[in-house]
Amino acid sequence: MADLVADRRDVEFVLFDQLNAEQLTASERYSDFNKKIFDMIINEARNFGIKEILPTYMEGDKQGIVFDEGEVRTPECYRKPFERLKAAEWTAMTEDTQYGGQGIPELISMAVQEYITGINFAFASYAHLGHGTGKMIELFGTELQKKLFLKNLYTAHWGGTMLLTEPQAGSDVGALTTTARRNPDGTYTLTGNKIFITAGEHDLAENIIHPVLARIEGAPAGTRGISLFIVPKFWVNDDGSQGKRNGIFCTGVEEKMGLHGSATCSMALGENCYGLLLGEENQGMKVMFHMMNEARLGVGLQAFTHASNAYLYALNYAKDRLQGRALEQILEPDAPQVAIINHPDVRRMLLEMKAYVEGMRSFTYYVASCFDHIKTAGSDKEKAWHQDMIDLLTPVLKTYNSNKGFDVCIKAMQVHGGAGYTKDYPVEQLARDCKIASIYEGTDGIQAMDLVARKLGMKQGKVFQEFIQTINQTIDQAREFEALKPLAEKMEPLVTAFCETVAFMGENLLSPRFKTVFGHSVPFLEVMGDLVMAWMLLWRSVIAATRLANGAKKKDLDFYDGQIKTADYFINNILPVTHGKIASIKGFGNAAIEITDKGLGA
Repeated sequence: MADLVADRRDVEFVLFDQLNAEQLTASERYSDFNKKIFDMIINEARNFGIKEILPTYMEGDKQGIVFDEGEVRTPECYRKPFERLKAAEWTAMTEDTQYGGQGIPELISMAVQEYITGINFAFASYAHLGHGTGKMIELFGTELQKKLFLKNLYTAHWGGTMLLTEPQAGSDVGALTTTARRNPDGTYTLTGNKIFITAGEHDLAENIIHPVLARIEGAPAGTRGISLFIVPKFWVNDDGSQGKRNGIFCTGVEEKMGLHGSATCSMALGENCYGLLLGEENQGMKVMFHMMNEARLGVGLQAFTHASNAYLYALNYAKDRLQGRALEQILEPDAPQVAIINHPDVRRMLLEMKAYVEGMRSFTYYVASCFDHIKTAGSDKEKAWHQDMIDLLTPVLKTYNSNKGFDVCIKAMQVHGGAGYTKDYPVEQLARDCKIASIYEGTDGIQAMDLVARKLGMKQGKVFQEFIQTINQTIDQAREFEALKPLAEKMEPLVTAFCETVAFMGENLLSPRFKTVFGHSVPFLEVMGDLVMAWMLLWRSVIAATRLANGAKKKDLDFYDGQIKTADYFINNILPVTHGKIASIKGFGNAAIEITDKGLGA
């Protein structure tokens, strides 16, 4: 089963060949680490994930959750692995030792998460959501709040959530109606209802700490008047002891398409629901965005790992499944059946899946590495550069990985044929579980509008220009290799066409036709994602070509050749379609804006 979780060889390639994780140990922050320790941590996570978490994936889906009079029972198979997850403190890896962490780089943490979150997100979400809650408290909380909550949240002894969405508001957070009333003792009484709350109630943690968005009585309307509150399930006294049950309760759970082991809850905050202000009044969205951006990157990881697992299952199935004859022997009645991996269309599907999976792995790890470079940077300018890349790429990572991750899962079902549509194989569950990634933490449309309206214009477009310069550096490196020259030459016009499209979108964004810009924003984001994939795959090929030129070991020859062939496929087979998307965007069709509601059938 080890080969059906994450490709350890490819993980190592991205970490140490492409992103040079070992170089981080030269900094004071990570000087206690070396490659041997990084390998040991990842191997331990891999062993834990395969032995403890993997058996819960299909079983937890079958068992599901049980809602009974306000309480949620999680799948029985989750209990022992969850206790072992807490004992090993996997959830606190990147944090300081005072909070139960190991202080490892974010980049190494990404690899670890492939074997924990990536194996069973429904299971891992109960543990890892507390990290985002804790990070907000670490950044914006008082010293007492940090003392009371941080370590328990980071080590998953307490769970965490994000109480943002309301029935009447949805993604329009400014329309929320949950209210907060000041109390003489400095606490607040909260009243309202929230929906779609992942892990809002469960039985795996001693306490659950809810960050709740609410409007203090008398505060301005819209997002300007929203504050954020810490609302524990059980009140936490100033000495750290557990107090009485707080007035926040689960009123129901959603019956979902996938993630059946994950509780998605409706929550009610009653008259006796008390909370502590986190940060300043009316600054709730500023604080919450720290958790939302962390969650968006987590969604990108979640979707990509579903795709990785689906690809490996499909690859394994294709090697074992005998069906049909080799094309060279198709007219020979006595010719033996061959494994379906020999059939051209199956090979095409597998190679396309491989391209997206490996491109998404590099993309996800690259953004994680930017966080590490911020922590180790020698100047404010260097820190700002990496933060800018994170800000620019976050909506692309979240959205592109979500959609392509799901597409890979669907293609894995296709490779399995009829068997893939049954519950006998995990690929149908991977597809069901992956689909939510394009919806929560901001739908595709919301992310695309953010990219077009805000991110492309950061620092008067300087951030975007630096992004393009970085891609062009890789193209220039590729030209140095005879085998890669044709790929570099095909990428260059795409970069030019994309830059022209950015200018086109920017001009029209300031025109009376701005609505049409947003009507094309999701296809535009997909084009940018295609460009990032091509960049990542070409970058991989440059490394592979370098290794081959320097005399790679025999055992690595197929791997490195595979990197070049994968980039070749994506650039020659996928990028022509990308050019078509660009033509569609610049055609600026306006039918979606002009058609009437009745014309749509409403």
